[in-house]
Amino acid sequence: MKIIQKELQGWKIYEVIGLLAVFTFIFINAIFTKDNPIAVCSAVCGILYTTIAGKGKISCYFFGLMGSWCYIWLSFSNALWGNMLLYLCYYIPMQVLGIFRWRKHLESKSKEIIKTHLSMPERAKLFVIGILGCITTSFILAYFNDKSPVIDGITTFLSILGMYLTVRRCIEQWVIWMVVNGLSFIMWTNIVIKGEHAYSTVIMWGTYFVLAVYFYFTWHKELNKS
Repeated sequence: MKIIQKELQGWKIYEVIGLLAVFTFIFINAIFTKDNPIAVCSAVCGILYTTIAGKGKISCYFFGLMGSWCYIWLSFSNALWGNMLLYLCYYIPMQVLGIFRWRKHLESKSKEIIKTHLSMPERAKLFVIGILGCITTSFILAYFNDKSPVIDGITTFLSILGMYLTVRRCIEQWVIWMVVNGLSFIMWTNIVIKGEHAYSTVIMWGTYFVLAVYFYFTWHKELNKS
């Protein structure tokens, strides 16, 4: 109970209600559409990871690791090689690293991470790396017959930068996640339209996008105060 109380410390009522509403919608949708159980598990774990990470709680990585394994299987099943390799070779190791990095930068009272931001030269460097990386990754995936080489390439490389910024506790991560989540929502919507039962994954990416916008402004407000 003490652990649960610590994890819920700092949560607002509307955040909890919103989270429960999304999960209810996912489960009802899964029943009526006979959705893939792995897609449902991936969605629930992924949304919990993003929400708890936004709250600055280190426990987010528990759900992140579970959700990553589910998403690896979904990507493999739909020939999204970029996303599959991203989660398998990068997300999982970085989440393990994040556990140890975040433990060193926790507020003594709230046990939330200390938020940071990049300098202007770092932002400029990140922008150039992002453009070049997205173009290169898209060409590589097209060569290997990826189903969505452009979107998969952009989301794959930007996710690498986003996860790096997440471990560094930088607010700029949320801007990158907005782009990644928006494009991923479009990509998976197209996959569902073509007949794949992965409706929960579409809902997951849509929820990710909303959370990225919400936590960007939340972190911005906290950094201004500090």
